[in-house]
Amino acid sequence: MLAREGASVVVADLNGAEAARVASELDGAVAVKVDVSDEPDVVRMVETAVESFGGLDVLHNNATDSSLNAVDTDIVTLDMAIFDRLVAVNLKGAFMGCKHAIPHMLVRGGGSIVNTASVDGFVGRGVRAAYGASKAGIVLLTKSVASQYGTRGIRCNAVAPGLTLTPGAVSNATPEYIDAALALYPMPRLCAPEDVANAVLFLASDDAAYINAATLMVDGGATVYMSNARNAGSGDGDRK
Repeated sequence: MLAREGASVVVADLNGAEAARVASELDGAVAVKVDVSDEPDVVRMVETAVESFGGLDVLHNNATDSSLNAVDTDIVTLDMAIFDRLVAVNLKGAFMGCKHAIPHMLVRGGGSIVNTASVDGFVGRGVRAAYGASKAGIVLLTKSVASQYGTRGIRCNAVAPGLTLTPGAVSNATPEYIDAALALYPMPRLCAPEDVANAVLFLASDDAAYINAATLMVDGGATVYMSNARNAGSGDGDRK
């Protein structure tokens, strides 16, 4: 989350120590430990931004429970607790972020919300149906917020990354997995975290002042192939 004066930032993460580490690298940033599936935590996160910096101008909803990736496999055998957790973090968390940030943005005369969706919200694959469904919900949530609040100065857009080589993704992926994923991308490399971050910064900025309700695919064109490639590649744009 950002405020206009000095581009002040609240870094929020379930891992409080990691949030603090990132905040320490940014001038004037504040860290908050937050579980985005818990509404009081989300309220506290938003209020921290407002109290620390005098207002709220940008919200980036970017959270998932990546520990569930390996067990989000077959629809028939999926434990519903896994489905509920993915929806609670991915979709409900973003919904509550919007719900509690929007009133403060209205006070400021507008703002920008950027949600993290995924290529898995656009293509059906042989695995991760719960994750994909929650990310498809993000796309519709983005459109709904844009429709309801665009005339009041609040833009809402989304990014939809494919496999992104975050430290967590790199540590969990085998060379064979990376090679199989790369075969799906009509690019000479896989996505770097900076590729997604730059897209988010663009959508949040005044350079995108007339972009609203859009989902920007940050996938190197992977969705061209993914619809015909079951059980390959990944849509882990927000994976830690």
